[in-house]
Amino acid sequence: MKWKKKGLIFRTQNFNDWRDNSALQPTPLIFNDKIRFYVGFRDKNGISRIGYIDLDKNNPEKVLKVSPNPVLDIGKDGAFDEFGVVPSAIIRRGKKIYMYYAGYQLGKKVRFLVLSGLAISEDDGETFTRYSSVPVFERTDSEMLFRVPHTVMFDDDKFKFWYGGGSEFIQGKDKTLPVYDVRYLESKDGLDIPKEGKTILKTQENEYRIGRPFVIKKENNFMMFYGYSSEDKHYQLGYAMSKDGLNWVRDDENVGIELSAEGWDSEMMAYPCVLEVSDKTYLFYNGNNYGEDGFGYAELLVR
Repeated sequence: MKWKKKGLIFRTQNFNDWRDNSALQPTPLIFNDKIRFYVGFRDKNGISRIGYIDLDKNNPEKVLKVSPNPVLDIGKDGAFDEFGVVPSAIIRRGKKIYMYYAGYQLGKKVRFLVLSGLAISEDDGETFTRYSSVPVFERTDSEMLFRVPHTVMFDDDKFKFWYGGGSEFIQGKDKTLPVYDVRYLESKDGLDIPKEGKTILKTQENEYRIGRPFVIKKENNFMMFYGYSSEDKHYQLGYAMSKDGLNWVRDDENVGIELSAEGWDSEMMAYPCVLEVSDKTYLFYNGNNYGEDGFGYAELLVR
């Protein structure tokens, strides 16, 4: 495959409020006339709250609206999401919208923990209410520090989740590095989440993490887009294929997109999501410094 870069869509601006810095991890929901991206807007202290950016469905470069207020704020003091919330996966269920999100908590012996909560909207995505004050993707013996879904799909009469999981940091040159890879589990209702998943995509030599597994199903095949990084290289985009969603063949060389020579995505490309809109396929992603400049997109070239 081959992608043509179209550039930045949304540039972070000096709102002088909760949206001061970054539009992290764009998580899409398609409406009749627009694409809504839920993002983690970080403030000047680096704390993220969830808002949205509406784009014209026929022209993704056109911003229609930016949410004036958070649709989900940080959690209570002491909660798993007290230091930030970032959207990670979203799905419609009848008249409700389920949004799974990463909740951040800072530590002393480890830099941070990231577990996943669930918030539900009954007003078509304008506001969300926590399903629980504790994570739905709670920590386990094998996933003590990181447990966050990045794709949720209702398929074969069940909820399928592809998520990031891990239990440790390793010491890097200048700081500790979070270690996680891609895992999979299923749920009957999307609310009761099993304690154990299956590791389906592991890090390779020198890599310490694979993040944001965004999975799409096309005909009877599955495609996964993700970010991976080593200490020497910031997040780059990767690609894998599967016949069943469980057994994957990694094929990063054929992802069809690379870092730019200069500009907003010259150092990092992270948190991908892929959408088919009408007769076009788009790849949306963050750039340098985890989306400090916002997010942009590319269009798949037809071969």
